[in-house]
Amino acid sequence: MEYSKNDDTRLYFLFFTEFHRPEGIEALYSDLEDEWRRGLKALRVDNVKKLKKSLPELKKEALKSVDFEDFYLFAFRYCLTEKKQKCLDIESTCILIDLVLGFQYPAQVDSFIQFLKIQSDYKVMNMDQWKNFLRFCEEISFPDLQNYDTCEAWPLLLDNFVD
Repeated sequence: MEYSKNDDTRLYFLFFTEFHRPEGIEALYSDLEDEWRRGLKALRVDNVKKLKKSLPELKKEALKSVDFEDFYLFAFRYCLTEKKQKCLDIESTCILIDLVLGFQYPAQVDSFIQFLKIQSDYKVMNMDQWKNFLRFCEEISFPDLQNYDTCEAWPLLLDNFVD
């Protein structure tokens, strides 16, 4: 299953409810009011109490291992606002990666965000780097990195992070 902007408005709610810093939402999304309203209508939610009640199920659905990679990739594609855009700026990447992976891999995400904020070689992150960071979180022991092999096909960004 591949998520698309029109297929599953429930995912928008996960973005909003899991996000810890409201100013970050504004940075990523400027005009979601119509989509927010459509999502509320699709969920048959007309008050905060009903919305709170629906959140655990929405999160559970999005985090199913079968669907999570699709959701993770969808989150990146969703933030590409221009038609031919292929990369996401580092500031937005930090916000988004914390949003979609921070609760699942807090140590890796926090360290990676710190690295992204202090490094100066990368201004953007592409889909390959984004996808491989999820693989890194799933496969590499952290923080010891014992099973990280620099001879494997990791993006240079991740090699630099490990160094």
